Amino acid sequence: MVFSVILAGGTGNRMGHTDKPKQFLTIKDKPIIIHTIEKFLSQPKFEKIIVLCPAMWIEHTKKIISKHIGECDKIVVIEGGDTRNETIMNSIDYIEKNYALNDDTIIVTHDSVRPFVTHRIIEENIKAAQKYGACDTVIPATDTIVESVNADTISNIPQRKNMYQGQTPQSFKAKNLRDIYNSLTDAERDILTDAAKILVMKGQNVHLVTGETYNIKITYPYDLKIAKSLLEDEEND
Repeated sequence: MVFSVILAGGTGNRMGHTDKPKQFLTIKDKPIIIHTIEKFLSQPKFEKIIVLCPAMWIEHTKKIISKHIGECDKIVVIEGGDTRNETIMNSIDYIEKNYALNDDTIIVTHDSVRPFVTHRIIEENIKAAQKYGACDTVIPATDTIVESVNADTISNIPQRKNMYQGQTPQSFKAKNLRDIYNSLTDAERDILTDAAKILVMKGQNVHLVTGETYNIKITYPYDLKIAKSLLEDEEND
């Protein structure tokens, strides 16, 4: 079975003065999260689309899904965790309680504020996770990457040809991801930045799936302007 996992746990602090998390902000008459969910609804391979958000926003999320999508038994909204990876683990727990979790169960995890993911990216994530066990969506870095350990001076400038910018989806065989996550120490969990690093830290391969430059994460107010323009382009295609 294949499951979509939409991560909507962000509070949107970097978006500035808003009365709601950024995933609930409206672009072109619909909340950002609805644009995102709709991309996954168009993929028939998903058994369920699991949306995870803070407890205080669960009812709000259900209401906007009902308003913009309608009653849909393919979508479920549940509580996320304290961290991104704990949220993913909650989705796996849900799958185990309600379905048969086995070695071949796939989860396609995606930021709720990346509404421009394509059918091609989703399809390639599913195939790569099934074939390799794990994959991450990336694009080649276009700028030189500068590393600074002390935030004051340069400590390293890696070769740009080896650098990529991470996006989502990130997709995994769910049981393997959970087993490895549960084996990590607290110190190891503290340095995690995303789910792919769980496997990389333990020497497991994570396959690369090519993303798109416009598969942006809406984080700052400027991103909203870009998103509105991209949505207009989609409508005109």
